[in-house]
Amino acid sequence: MAKYFRKKILLAKTETTYGADPTPTGAANAILTKDLQIGLMQGQTVQRGTDREVLGNELSYHVAPYTTLSFGVELAGSGAAGDAPAWAPLLLACGFSETLTPSTDAVYAPISSAFPSVTLYYHQDGLLHKVTGARGTVKFGLSPGSIPTMTFTFTGLRNAPGDAALPTPTLTAFQTPVPITAAATPTFSLHGYAATMGGFNIDLSNNVTYRNVVGEESVHIVDRAPKGDVSIEETALATKNFHAICAAHTTGALQMIHGASAGNIVQIDAPVVQLLSPSYADSNGILMLNMQLALIPGAGNDELTLTVR
Repeated sequence: MAKYFRKKILLAKTETTYGADPTPTGAANAILTKDLQIGLMQGQTVQRGTDREVLGNELSYHVAPYTTLSFGVELAGSGAAGDAPAWAPLLLACGFSETLTPSTDAVYAPISSAFPSVTLYYHQDGLLHKVTGARGTVKFGLSPGSIPTMTFTFTGLRNAPGDAALPTPTLTAFQTPVPITAAATPTFSLHGYAATMGGFNIDLSNNVTYRNVVGEESVHIVDRAPKGDVSIEETALATKNFHAICAAHTTGALQMIHGASAGNIVQIDAPVVQLLSPSYADSNGILMLNMQLALIPGAGNDELTLTVR
């Protein structure tokens, strides 16, 4: 009987013990995804390379295959200030800490050790692929006229697939996203200047490594180099001279606040941002200044903070 590609459901649950399946369920751990894709058996293959008198292929062997998953999740709030958003387990497994202040906010900041991990269940029309010990990285797409989106890429331990009925997902914890517009996004500040923003992206750029050695199979976040890009309307240099800022290697803060209703406000802060490689572009006849962003630690583990309130 044929199986349908569109019938995909993802479940995610934070692991208490690394690599130990915490058994996520559709009722408690379903994720509202976009463009969900799975890399079933990643990693190298080898051949024995024996000497033979005949031509032709040798049998290839998968050497410690692992699994990858990529997908988008809409960036929206939690529904109530101080509650963790439904997508929080994913962000934690990308190397973030979580601080919940009741009735106030949920704050996510990068960490450099003791990284959480997550078990992912990828259901595809009666097939179940369990991915344990998963860690990953995330990109934020925050451009006007679009729905703000986080794009995740996870690497995890492969488990043999099995037959399993599709769970019934409960997705009510995922809030309706608000497209980025002038009214819905009241604040965008770059180096202290309230810029007119035409495009903005951030890539956490974690270096995620699968490791399979005698005595251990695991996935590690070994480094990160957060970066991004921004497109803003050019202005008179007497108002704000970003060319001089780039040339002088000056750093400054970036802040974006999106949303106006309590429970569905998302704020992004990067206190030490270097601007690089300025260039001009045309946007409906308007002169735009495009720049690359390098997010640099200040006190440490503070390159990027995400606040939901």
